[in-house]
Amino acid sequence: MNNEFSADLITLIDDEGNEHSFEILDVIENDDGCFYALLPNNENNNLVADASYYIFEVIDENGEQVLAEVEDDIMLKKLANSFEARFEDMYSQNENT
Repeated sequence: MNNEFSADLITLIDDEGNEHSFEILDVIENDDGCFYALLPNNENNNLVADASYYIFEVIDENGEQVLAEVEDDIMLKKLANSFEARFEDMYSQNENT
């Protein structure tokens, strides 16, 4: 049995055309939309030590789905609480296996 883990990676391009690599930690879809928790990776696709994760939402821009930072502080805190609760659940499940 192969227990290798392969991270789900995504590359985002900022407004200046710079590419940034992220690991997809989790995705939440609810009545408010679809939201991604992303952790930065470096050029070698390794996690950045002591990095914070970012929360992005899927928005429609000119008929194309793109990821944008969540700008509403209340929504951001609500999502952060939801993601962190899910991270704790996933972590505790992994400890028990």
